[in-house]
Amino acid sequence: MSSQARPQLTAEELRAEVAKLDWYHTLELAPGVVTPGWFDHRSILHEVPLPESLEGMRCLDVGTFNGHWAFQLERRGAAEVVAVDVLDPARWDWPVGSDPAAIAEISKRMEDGNGFELAKAALGSSVSRHDCSVYDLNPEQFGTFDLVYVGSLLVHLRDPVRALEAVRSVCGGSLVLVDGIDLPLTLKAPRTPVFRFDGAGRPWWFTANLAGLVRIVESAGFGLISEPRRLYVPPGAGWNPSRRAVRGLFSRTGREALLGAWKGDPHGVISARPRS
Repeated sequence: MSSQARPQLTAEELRAEVAKLDWYHTLELAPGVVTPGWFDHRSILHEVPLPESLEGMRCLDVGTFNGHWAFQLERRGAAEVVAVDVLDPARWDWPVGSDPAAIAEISKRMEDGNGFELAKAALGSSVSRHDCSVYDLNPEQFGTFDLVYVGSLLVHLRDPVRALEAVRSVCGGSLVLVDGIDLPLTLKAPRTPVFRFDGAGRPWWFTANLAGLVRIVESAGFGLISEPRRLYVPPGAGWNPSRRAVRGLFSRTGREALLGAWKGDPHGVISARPRS
């Protein structure tokens, strides 16, 4: 179905299209039509330091997925919103030797970004999305932006510092970064940058404590605007950790699944601007 035809969908037709896709973001596309996202960011909007008004500003959403934050920037009056994402998961930062079946499963969930296109059409959005890696951001192609939002991305990158250096090249104003953190390491070492390394069969690499996340941002050439802090991203209707993980009270995976289902996924929130 083309994006031009989608605005004509009835609520029931839209609901049927939503049901065909896996969703990362919880989005209300029409009255009574809400996507079953893995996470529901709607209740934590006030905890993310985005200006209430972005009137006249040019904004960028990096790693947009279903577009929740891009559409939020647009709702706040941005003059232009650009979103970037890598639409083919085979081009993500997979460790060497990753199972092709796992890559195929993630690709099926991503569905070439069809969730974004459906949401954009249903919301009547003007957000411009580009199939582009964060590593490839550059001012020659994209210009510069008054505000750049980066959400839940760095943990999936082999080189998060290089990624943020590319972000800095197009950031003419401020950066708002919200990314996953290791809560136990944050509590045990609140001032020392510490990282948990994965890199085994899936695009999960470095999970930092909050101090480590700050160090990544600073190492990429940004200076903090305000004190970094923690928030918990609530699970959405699509959250479905395996029973095995939930039962594994004595495993890290099991404890993380229980924490996510109960309180939300721990993230760090950072506001920064490029250092001169």
